[in-house]
Amino acid sequence: MRLAATTLALPRWHSTDFPDDLALATARLRLYLESRIDPDGAVREPCHSRVLESALLLVLLDRTRLEPAARDRLARYLAAHRESPTPLDRLLARACLDGPSNVAGQLDVDDFLSHAPDFTGPRKRALLHAVLVLVGAVPATDLPAPDAFCLHGLHTWARVQVTAVKAILAHARPDLIDAHDLDLLRSTQQPGTVWEGHLLVHLSVLHALAAQPGHQQLIADGIHTALQHQRPDGGIPFICDEDTWVTANAGVALHAAGAPVPVLDRIAQRLLHLQQPGGGWSYTEGAQLADVDDISASIEVLHLTGPHVHRQPISRALDALLALRGPDGGFPTYQVGAPSEACITAGVANALCSQADRQHTAIDEALTFLASQQHPDGSFPPDWSKSRLHTVFRATLAATRHPSHRTPNSPAQRITSRAARLVTNSQNTDGGWGQQHGDTSDATSTAYALITLAAHSTDPDPAARGAAYLLTQQRPDGSITSIPDSIGPRGFAFTVPVLADIFSLLALGHLARRLAPAPPQQISVPASPSPGCPGEP
Repeated sequence: MRLAATTLALPRWHSTDFPDDLALATARLRLYLESRIDPDGAVREPCHSRVLESALLLVLLDRTRLEPAARDRLARYLAAHRESPTPLDRLLARACLDGPSNVAGQLDVDDFLSHAPDFTGPRKRALLHAVLVLVGAVPATDLPAPDAFCLHGLHTWARVQVTAVKAILAHARPDLIDAHDLDLLRSTQQPGTVWEGHLLVHLSVLHALAAQPGHQQLIADGIHTALQHQRPDGGIPFICDEDTWVTANAGVALHAAGAPVPVLDRIAQRLLHLQQPGGGWSYTEGAQLADVDDISASIEVLHLTGPHVHRQPISRALDALLALRGPDGGFPTYQVGAPSEACITAGVANALCSQADRQHTAIDEALTFLASQQHPDGSFPPDWSKSRLHTVFRATLAATRHPSHRTPNSPAQRITSRAARLVTNSQNTDGGWGQQHGDTSDATSTAYALITLAAHSTDPDPAARGAAYLLTQQRPDGSITSIPDSIGPRGFAFTVPVLADIFSLLALGHLARRLAPAPPQQISVPASPSPGCPGEP
């Protein structure tokens, strides 16, 4: 989420109130992230191992008696998570290695599902139930409610996942599975290729087909394909990567931190190469399903690197976005007709503000939707992050770009005032912020909070203490250490570590815009000049 021009109208904060090494730390992080850009302009980071997929593959190997060496590596990975602080990880590891007698009562299912949006609840409950059945933690008896298997209005990934879950749970009701279901599942299997880069779906399909006769070779090929992505620690990730999403967000963050023009242009060219015929982007190269978040972030990069040069690609992307707008003014993640989401709508609003002279109606309606979704405490419904401050910072940036953000009781003003109050009141004593109320501080949530403060707050003290905390999480190479933040599917956390670097740099870039220039001798490593662009940055 790029810098807002309205930030320049806010009072400047004295750099002397902030850590002495703030500029140096920002420059080190910027240079580190620049070093992660490949010659083709991509920022690449494999998704790290996750217990969920690792457990599913181990169960499948036990069932088929294939790949014993790989099975041993998976077992060692899971053994390291027997005492995980995450209840689901601990349950899955123990169920796979020690048997179901050791897992009773270890997971509060309702609490786990509360971290997913309400409209996904039945599907997520069915998925979780299927996973627990496969690892032997619960009996394969009661089927979920029929609406858990409804495919109406679902995007392609969800259709395949729901069908696989239905097949896994259909032991007592084989009539639930028909030839069309099996054709859909088989269509995702191609030796050597993980369909849509989605290993959870891939493994779910293999388990679903393993219960059907005549699929032995398909299962063996699918296992071999999955093992091509076994990580050095022995585990299996949720997805192969999300390099398009990473690259787009890196472009916005590097622009905010003043990266050189040629660096930003390389990223823009990479995104242009990946734009789909329909105008959108998917989360990774090779995946076909475009998503609204990737489109929004890519529009911002193209706007920042040349709104006139990239006018046609931006126009195609805007058309792809606006085609998904719901009657409530909000936007879904993937597909027209799906429920609108606050997090996604905030991202779209920020992208549309780059074309404010032509999109004012869509922006107004998006902000009205956001205000209607905001809770009295300033937070929003669950999104794709474990941190409640993720949607908060996105919505704050979108609202502060609107001319009415200081007009009493306007949607924009309500969003920003509630968000600022939430952030100010939830700061921990160490200066940082945690993912949820009462959680210990982490770098990524702190970055989200700092962006919110930089866009709206007049008091420098919370931001200064937050910046001090963030710098304590910086490694010697300039990168940032943090905890898992991303969620997919909703409720299940996964890790792509470079995102902590990206959002921390974005926060420091936003913060630098609020600081009055320091005397030259106080800045050890000056940032490169911002390339800028006509109109709003």
